[in-house]
Amino acid sequence: MNKRYASVIAVGVLLCGSAMARPLKVYILAGQSNMEGHAQVRTFDHIGMDPETAPLLKKMRNADGTARVCEKVWISYLHNGGVKEGKLTTGFGAQNGEKIGPEFTFGITLEEALDEPILIIKTAWGGKSLIKDFRPPSAASEERPTGEYYKLMVDHVNKVLKDIKTVYPDYDEKYGHELAGFVWFQGWNDMVNGGAYPNRFKPGGYDEYSELLAQFIRDVRKDFEAPEMRFVIGVMGAGGPTKLYKSPRYQGVHQYFRDAMAAPASLPEFKGNVVTVLTEKYWDLQLAELDERMGKVKGKGKELSKDAGLSKEQQKEALEKFKSDLFTAEELKILEVGKSNAGFHYMGSSKIFAQIGRAFAEAMLDNGSE
Repeated sequence: MNKRYASVIAVGVLLCGSAMARPLKVYILAGQSNMEGHAQVRTFDHIGMDPETAPLLKKMRNADGTARVCEKVWISYLHNGGVKEGKLTTGFGAQNGEKIGPEFTFGITLEEALDEPILIIKTAWGGKSLIKDFRPPSAASEERPTGEYYKLMVDHVNKVLKDIKTVYPDYDEKYGHELAGFVWFQGWNDMVNGGAYPNRFKPGGYDEYSELLAQFIRDVRKDFEAPEMRFVIGVMGAGGPTKLYKSPRYQGVHQYFRDAMAAPASLPEFKGNVVTVLTEKYWDLQLAELDERMGKVKGKGKELSKDAGLSKEQQKEALEKFKSDLFTAEELKILEVGKSNAGFHYMGSSKIFAQIGRAFAEAMLDNGSE
């Protein structure tokens, strides 16, 4: 925990119970599938298996094991299926199961630090790009119009802000609200789009993404009339640090894209109020290695299924023997509990998403950059 973040918590503790009323703090979260969040709640136990993250799990669960409900954090979440609203808890991730994204620990961390009412407005849809779907107005033309999802995001935020009581019934209009920050967590669809970024395997191949993201930041601040609104960029990190990649095939292109995502934070105009979070830091190397090993088991299963000299039962026994030679019982348990989705969705790991959400909140509260 950094010193600035610790000081914010200390101030929050001093103000606890104070009658001092303040504007409602509002935070906007936007992006694509990883902002939606594909970590199933069943993976929570994996957080507790690691002594470093076990304390975080205690903040996410009640003593009886049920999911925490934040008493001072409300959320309005626009997604493919409509709008979901209420007090922040689990289930505000992707809407095909009981999932979380970064919003859960983002809100928990802010609630702990600020000890005052907070409203999160989240807009996220899977498979959306910045170059098209979130294209900002200042980068629009007749051939490349403002992105449909940029407009949906702005419209939903404005709709909520015009009638906050529908989400947070005890909202006091006398004190108003403050747009305190924006978190952007997106990138996959731009990174893999060779048609839009034909030079993506070369340095500078994603320069247009950097330019678009800088324009996006300027436009959201203008559209929400919040010129100094703090902006956190969640830099794509699925796969972990590129220097640890076993294959060099995507090492360069992934790093080029991550550099392009982070670039706007270094612009002089954004100094001090646009910061980055390198989500690669929270990639689970052990879980990824176990998943890779399981791929060998699946490959062996296909190989055995083609062996006409073995009965179905013999194929099954041979596969179980192969798996038992590759894994310990503890490793199989970690893989079973920890992973619930594909690698580009950070393996659907709540251990990863919980750390990312906390890091977004800490970056929002801090004055520095990673």
